[in-house]
Formats: sequence, C-alpha cells, structure tokens
Amino acid sequence: MMSEIFNGVWMIENASSSWSDGKFPPDMSLRLWLNFQDGRLIYHSENDTDKSQPVKTLDYDTPLTGESSPLRGSVRFDSVRVRQISEREFEILEMLGDDVVVAAYWRFSDDAKNLWRWGVGKSPEGRSRSYEELFIRQN
Repeated sequence: MMSEIFNGVWMIENASSSWSDGKFPPDMSLRLWLNFQDGRLIYHSENDTDKSQPVKTLDYDTPLTGESSPLRGSVRFDSVRVRQISEREFEILEMLGDDVVVAAYWRFSDDAKNLWRWGVGKSPEGRSRSYEELFIRQN
C-alpha cells in the first residue's frame, strides 16, 4: 500500500471540526507531522491552542499492523496501536496499560489533501466524548 502519499504537515480546520460535548475550541491550533515509510507511521503533533501553556506534543513510531508501540509526550497514554484498514483508512488506538483511552478512525481523501479523524476519547476524569476533525495538508 502506498501510504507515503500522505506524508506531510496537516493543520486542523476548525470550522469543519466538532466535539460531542459542544466544547470544541474555536481557536484550536493543532498540527500533525505524518511520515509513512516501510510499513510504519512516524507521528508528531503539536497543540498550542492554550497560549498560556507550553506546546503539547505527542510522538510515536509504530508499525501499521496493530502492534503496540510506546508513545511519548502524554500522561494520558503510554502506548499506541495503528492498523491500516485500506489504502486510505487507519485505526488508531491510544492506550494506558490495557485501557483504550482514544479510539480513532482516519480516512484520507482520494487526492491526499484532506484527513478526517473520527473517534471517541476518554478524559482523565473518565468521561467520554466523540469527535470529528478535518485536517488540511499544508505542504
């Protein structure tokens, strides 16, 4: 599968993104660096929505087979599993121990210019919410 066509920098598009609790920040600032190579995803994200806080980062390098890999930059998760479902679809599970904290479905557009993420995430307080987010390729 030629997932390398999705390599690049992706920026969230706020007007087309939402959370089920209605608390999606209108000034959300989230950027993803995706690098698919040799059957792996090398992921880096930066969230600088709250300008009074340090930038929140998340990093991992994992095979696209659903195998568990360590995740860095979060107290909410300690591992990730990424499984390629089809040429343009991926399942992402962010885990804390054996608990799924975030379950996401990613789908890239045919022209590889848009990325949609749908999923459910659980807060540190144990409350879950669903989300849908659109990312636009920046390069």
